[in-house]
Amino acid sequence: MTSPMRPQAEPRSAYKAFRSIGTRWMDNDVYGHVNNVVYYSWFDTAVNGFLVEQGAIDIHAGDVIGLVIETQCNYFAPLAFPDTVQAGIRVAHIGASSVRYEVGLFGASSPDGAATTAAKGHFIHVYVDRQTRRPVPLPSKLLSVLETLK
Repeated sequence: MTSPMRPQAEPRSAYKAFRSIGTRWMDNDVYGHVNNVVYYSWFDTAVNGFLVEQGAIDIHAGDVIGLVIETQCNYFAPLAFPDTVQAGIRVAHIGASSVRYEVGLFGASSPDGAATTAAKGHFIHVYVDRQTRRPVPLPSKLLSVLETLK
């Protein structure tokens, strides 16, 4: 039996778009670094912030919304307040009604930030009708923005 490959940190060049996110004092836990649950919030903030800025989704009045159905994260180095985190975003898979987003989190320990991910993970959105909550085909504007992240 072979063992699975251990996840590895990745360089900035592995990601297509970046978003800066400030850490907050309350993000740190008693161990002096950002608590693991905060990373998932950063994933959501990075992706949805990018999509809103690009006009790909309308979180308040759009007919289509994205629901998270799966998340995962690997940790390589600690992040802590008062650091600024840079979230790198890419798209790994586009389905008929779903998207797998991959996000790498980089600490800003130098002017250009850290060279490799402190953490990386993914989440999958299934896009659904806001009213019925049933899957729908990805809207064309969303698809065109997603293509820039591949």
